[in-house]
Amino acid sequence: MGLLDDVIDLLLPARCAGCGQEPVLLCDACARPLRAPARPARPAPAGLPPPWTVAAYEGPLRAILAAYKERGRTALAAPLGEALATAVRAALPPAAGADVRAPPVMVWVPSGRRAVRRRGYDPTRGVAEVAVRRLRADGVPVTMADVLRQRGRVADQAGLTAVQRAANVRGAVEARACVAGRRVVLVDDVVTTGASLAEAARALRAAGADVTATAAIAATPRRHPR
Repeated sequence: MGLLDDVIDLLLPARCAGCGQEPVLLCDACARPLRAPARPARPAPAGLPPPWTVAAYEGPLRAILAAYKERGRTALAAPLGEALATAVRAALPPAAGADVRAPPVMVWVPSGRRAVRRRGYDPTRGVAEVAVRRLRADGVPVTMADVLRQRGRVADQAGLTAVQRAANVRGAVEARACVAGRRVVLVDDVVTTGASLAEAARALRAAGADVTATAAIAATPRRHPR
């Protein structure tokens, strides 16, 4: 974001994060994709449950997530978290919430520590917290835990191929809390190739967790060659 954008944000009332047209957090048109039913995004990487999402990562949703993650519009955690709750509810196996003594635990793919310091918050944690509150209010006995962290710096994934993304995050995540024997639903904001989910699942399984479901708000549309 440039200096001109900063000045505009200070002088003008906040407008729709998706289209910038209406003086609201999200206009009805831009919020509509976040209210869609959940669906499997695509085949998952080997050994990983297919990720469920509610929207395609395109159009206004790209602007919405950028506003939340990079422009400090933290109020967007509410509609984004509601969308994530929809995806998690669909992703959970039917019996996952049956035993309230050991409910599934939601674990989010961590942001890099430098990115968290720069932003002042972990965006995926923020939407996960909203999702857990919504699910528990709806009677789904899910908990959440701060389990994963990045070992060190990871290059920006934008512009990398699927093979490069997998290599970029390989070995980059570790578990810092005990999850042995726990059923985990692993969540992220956007699924592109699934490399980040796969690496996070590897770290969880190395710590003894059973990754039973994966979910995200959105998935990058698959482009088919003509």
